[in-house]
Formats: sequence, structure tokens, C-alpha cells
Amino acid sequence: MKALEVMLLELKDTSEFMVDLAYSSLLYNNMEIAEEVIFLSGTMEDLSSKIQDATVDLGKSNPEEVAKVVVITKLQTSIMYIAEAAKSIADVVLRGLGEHPVIAMSIKESETTISVAKVAQNSIMKGRTFGDIRLSTISGMFVIAIKRDRTYIFGPGRGTQIEEGDVLIAKGPEEGVGYFKDLADGTETEF
Repeated sequence: MKALEVMLLELKDTSEFMVDLAYSSLLYNNMEIAEEVIFLSGTMEDLSSKIQDATVDLGKSNPEEVAKVVVITKLQTSIMYIAEAAKSIADVVLRGLGEHPVIAMSIKESETTISVAKVAQNSIMKGRTFGDIRLSTISGMFVIAIKRDRTYIFGPGRGTQIEEGDVLIAKGPEEGVGYFKDLADGTETEF
């Protein structure tokens, strides 16, 4: 049951992250962020299949756990509806329909943006922890997730090491985006 709980928590966290990214992609008409949402939807499908298999196994091995199986299935279905809604929002951006006057007004009122940057081989961030570089202090950008290969690390902490190839998803003021991206791609060589 513990593995099933961990998978459900990951499913929930991923769907929440997808919603944040989807709204951000819409607000900023950002295709790159919208594509991350679409990528995450594939991850959600894979995880959902694993949860279904584990739930069936639980029901077979412990018939007295049928009530839990029903609750898990309902929860999983609800979370997947949320993820699908996030995917639909991102699809609006990917189809080029994200530039609407109401959305433009929202952007003017927003003080933060979400940005994506890939850590290059020559980046001064590579091999260092967030505690070492104090990224949010020096750029105003706060990394909310790292995409490492096909895995996401949500809410990386001070001790999380940054690796070459990591895709950093950060939130912060528009003025900090350029410096943040320059640090990641190796253009900026000093903190």
C-alpha cells in the first residue's frame, strides 16, 4: 500500500504543477512552457497505468480492501481530469490561440513570470547546489522544478545539486529572466 500512496502523491503533485504551468503558458503565451505541460501529460498517463495495475493487485490480494480500491480509483480519475484540463489549456497556446485581450490585461497586472532554462556544460551553475549559488537572491528567480531526463524534481531545496542538462523551471520577476537564462546557458560567467 505504501508504494501506491507514493504514486498517488506523485500523481497529485504533478497535476498541480501542470495546472500552474498551463496557466502560466496561457498568461505569457509561452509555447515552451505549454510543451512541458504536454510532456507531463505523458508522464501522468504512465503513472496512472502503474497505479491502476497496483490497485488491481491490491484488490486481488486483499479482497477486504475493496473499499480502498474504489476510493483510490475515484481519486486517480479525478486527478487525471485535472491533468487533462491543464493539457487543454496548454493546447490553446500551442494552437496559437493564446493571444486574447483579456489575457493581455492579466499579463500587464502580473508581477511574476515563469521561465525555462537548460543548464549547459559550461554553466557556472553546473555541479553546484541551490544553497551555494543563492539563485533567488541574485536573480529573483525561484526554481520550482527541475526536469532531469524524464523525471521531475518538484520544489528543489538548498541541497539539490544542479546537473548539466537539467531543465530549470523558475518563477520570478521579468527583469530576472535574462540573467537566469544566461547563468544556465553559460553566457554569464559570474554570480
